[in-house]
Amino acid sequence: MKSVAIDMRRVEKWFGNVGAVRELDLQVGEGEFVALLGSSGCGKTTTLRMIAGLEQPTSGDIFVKGKRVNDVPVHRRNIGMVFQNHALFPHKTAFDNIAFGLKYRKVPKPEIARRVRAALELVRLPHCEERLPSQLSGGQQQRIAVARAIVIEPDLLLFDEPLSSLDAGLREEMRIELKRIQRALGITTIFVTHDQAEALSLSDRVVVMHDGRKEQEGAPEEVFRRPTTEFVTRFFGFVNEITGTWVGEADGRMLFRVGDGKTVRVACLKPKGNQVRLLLRAERARVDRGFAATADASTLVGTVMRADYLGMLVRYFVDLPDGQFQIIQPLDGAVIPDGEKVEVLIRAEDWIVL
Repeated sequence: MKSVAIDMRRVEKWFGNVGAVRELDLQVGEGEFVALLGSSGCGKTTTLRMIAGLEQPTSGDIFVKGKRVNDVPVHRRNIGMVFQNHALFPHKTAFDNIAFGLKYRKVPKPEIARRVRAALELVRLPHCEERLPSQLSGGQQQRIAVARAIVIEPDLLLFDEPLSSLDAGLREEMRIELKRIQRALGITTIFVTHDQAEALSLSDRVVVMHDGRKEQEGAPEEVFRRPTTEFVTRFFGFVNEITGTWVGEADGRMLFRVGDGKTVRVACLKPKGNQVRLLLRAERARVDRGFAATADASTLVGTVMRADYLGMLVRYFVDLPDGQFQIIQPLDGAVIPDGEKVEVLIRAEDWIVL
């Protein structure tokens, strides 16, 4: 990791007898983009608010660039924050909304004008400085909120669910813009979201939170492909599950017998017990009427019970001897009809063993 910008040491926040955040250790490197990911009530927004100074930790210490900030008021932390509802002043122009923090800091007027226009250029809205928020689209309002956060040249940039109020197309566009802006500025950024796609696509590192605790952290691909707990496994979309009995190993792969007597190859360490639960994400398998044999994959035979057409994708519900699997895959040709016998192809490394 680069030099540490944020260091949280055994931080806890209690509201009465409810532990919103518990025993949280978190380090964020200088210039790093970290996503706090989890469902509602997991503690991610409380964590962000403690870093910002909007909440005081019940215990533990928070350091920003080596300085303990537990007792530093919010207005002295030099932090830019972007909220879900934009929080723009409705009676002020875009220029004045962005300039607000600079005027509060008594920055000279010529410098305010220079920095506001530079921020507007960065968010690609140089033509909107005289418009009121009511004259801007949702995406433009969000960009003005980002410009207001970055114009003060903050030490940290904090986002609290900033895209959740936007429609799907605009949300995707703003993801690209936020990543571009953060990369251009190199500001240490923490982004709170419940949206897995946002966290995976935007961040350098994902921190999955659950019940006030850090469940897992790592690079987006690592957290998605190699979850360390069942909660993290199931958090990223639908997961199929079957029971397997260990029967040996071959070529560095463990062999497990499943419900119909079929043996599947799994890339894992030898289990401590003979019986395990084998989990499989819905998008990590393929359905077809028949597959050519491969050296490092297994096939399970089943029947298509239903197919949901999703445009570029199709979701199959396949009855197998161990139960029903959901498989989501790109649509290549015609959708396989209900009642058709199919094979489900699963690579050894795509199984998750519990």
